[in-house]
Amino acid sequence: MPLNEDQNSDSDSSRLSESTASSSDSEYSRQSFNSDSSSKPSSPASASPPKTITFDELMAAARNLTDLTLAHEIAVNANFCIKDEDFPRNSFAGTVKQIVHKAFWDHLESELNEDPPEYEHAIKLFEEIKEILLSFLTPGANRIQNQICEVLDTDLIRQQAEHNAVDIHGLANYIINTMGKLCAPIRDNDIKQLKATDNIVELLRPYLQRHLVDYERTKFQEILEETPSALDLTTEWIKESIEDELSSISDESSSSPGAESSSKPIISPTLVLNNGYLKLLQWDYCKTIPETLITDEVRLQELREKLNQLKIIACVCLITNNTVGAAIVDVPDFADQLKRISVPLLEGMNKKTFDLKEALNAIGVQICSKVNRSLTERGLPALNEEMQSNLMGQIAHIFEENNPVSSLIDKRIQFFMRSLLALPSFQKCMPTMPGGLSVIQTEMEFIGSQYASIVNFNKQVYGPFYANILRKLLFPETPMGKAETETATN
Repeated sequence: MPLNEDQNSDSDSSRLSESTASSSDSEYSRQSFNSDSSSKPSSPASASPPKTITFDELMAAARNLTDLTLAHEIAVNANFCIKDEDFPRNSFAGTVKQIVHKAFWDHLESELNEDPPEYEHAIKLFEEIKEILLSFLTPGANRIQNQICEVLDTDLIRQQAEHNAVDIHGLANYIINTMGKLCAPIRDNDIKQLKATDNIVELLRPYLQRHLVDYERTKFQEILEETPSALDLTTEWIKESIEDELSSISDESSSSPGAESSSKPIISPTLVLNNGYLKLLQWDYCKTIPETLITDEVRLQELREKLNQLKIIACVCLITNNTVGAAIVDVPDFADQLKRISVPLLEGMNKKTFDLKEALNAIGVQICSKVNRSLTERGLPALNEEMQSNLMGQIAHIFEENNPVSSLIDKRIQFFMRSLLALPSFQKCMPTMPGGLSVIQTEMEFIGSQYASIVNFNKQVYGPFYANILRKLLFPETPMGKAETETATN
């Protein structure tokens, strides 16, 4: 089938996008390759022997990952909320919840009512409360910090417990009074709001959005300290992207007669990362995603599914335009009409039970009917049986591997996303929409904005970790200064 779209422009477009990406590498290289990624010696690309992890370290890493994920979700997901699950009174879950809550406080009460009292459970609570209070303090608040450590000294409390001299009520009152002191007068309205609302997420969101980059990076560093292998998948992901880039450079060199095969290729770190991010739009999410992208896995998977749907819609429109030709070119909003036919029939195509072949057959039938109606209204002859069969056949074969139309549209989508990542600020302007995608331009720009936001934020949080991995993979035996000079010339 002849295609009206310019297929030869794809290779040129790709090179243009790559050169645009490379232009920002000097700044990236100077900033990222000038310092190590983490404050600790854990190295994702080193050949050091594996460290044995204790159960406590594993649990600490799990808690940090939970905290990181929760904070990320609150900050970036406007629809996120914590629901207080109100189980039916006589349900099994409700009964379990009630028993666990009652058991916790009953156990604490029974220990304190023993003769002599057993304080171990209470001491653990005081220890946790002390850590929470200390975390609220600003740098330089030495006086109150020393006071909290002195009053809630768990070693001292244990000694008092041995002599049955613990003042539980006095300690409880001290904690309450300290909490009141830690709240400045300017926070009085916040305290009132806190008392008046049951939506703690809305109170946390503005703070988390302001401090999320530092918070996530710190939490991930703690995970890395507890679990040195926490960057293994990320390292492999970046390594594959480097190999793909080397392969691409090798292919270009072999096709260029005057190329020097002996010269060592210079690889753009930014381009390596961007190509890795592009892979996530075609990722098999049955596989584990790189560790640094776990918090956005669901969002990335949803974007991939939406792009798959848009790709089929663009394929249907391109095939129809090329099959029917000039007869429908001047019909107002005809491409949008084809899109409105396709969208409902492709709903839920990400589900395992969805039959794409059947959906494409149904789309083909309705497209033929729509085309014939439009032609008849314009006083033109309807499609003959051979043309209808050809049109429906081409639409039905879109899902096949290496289908030329599907491959072309997929390249155009990838090029648009690559160009978007190369822009210094995608909020100010969008890259030019490649040919064949105009029918899905609005949706592509919306998805592109979401995708670029995820990628740019991910770079802000994990950029230092990526820089460390890239430096070790790209320049394993090169001094830091030389590595910086080489990457800055990209």
